[in-house]
Amino acid sequence: MKKISLLVAAALMVPSAFAHQAGDILVRGGAATVTPNSGGDNVLGTGHLDPDSNTQLGLTLSYMITDNWGVELLAATPFSHSVSTAGLGEVAKIKHLPPTLMGQYYFGNAQSKVRPYVGAGVNYTFFFDEEGRGALNNTDVSLDDSWGLAVQAGLDMKVTENWFVNASAWYIDIDTDVDTVVGTFKTNIDPMVLMVGLGYRF
Repeated sequence: MKKISLLVAAALMVPSAFAHQAGDILVRGGAATVTPNSGGDNVLGTGHLDPDSNTQLGLTLSYMITDNWGVELLAATPFSHSVSTAGLGEVAKIKHLPPTLMGQYYFGNAQSKVRPYVGAGVNYTFFFDEEGRGALNNTDVSLDDSWGLAVQAGLDMKVTENWFVNASAWYIDIDTDVDTVVGTFKTNIDPMVLMVGLGYRF
């Protein structure tokens, strides 16, 4: 009985590994909100094109190359935005997907219950299902796909050996040309993307 007690005590003294170590696969999911910080060309003297915010299901897949370095792919269900100008109101409805590939650095070590991380990488945004609305109703509206840089900060906090909670934020450089019947307008969307959710370690 004494030996068993000593073994239990020794096991309790061993640090509980959160993992996030070399070879681990981390899957995260949660609510992701895209909030554009828009700017660009003035549309017929009424202001720049301004997409509104939208929340969808965000998903990330990460692979730990070492205990501190990883790579991550951001994906999501399609984001849908109403696009307006200050003078015309809603002029278009658009959808887009912003897959983003990041290189990440995780602070702490595999025994840390909290793992903050930062990342940098590249984003590709493609637009689809564009529709003219309001003053542009029943007209063709088209947005060019975009390549841009992205930066990230996030935090994982252990719940069990495999489950953790996550909060993360990205800033993404998205620039596009918007083609309409009244001209082509350069638009900077440059959104903040915020996601809160759960993660699972494989």
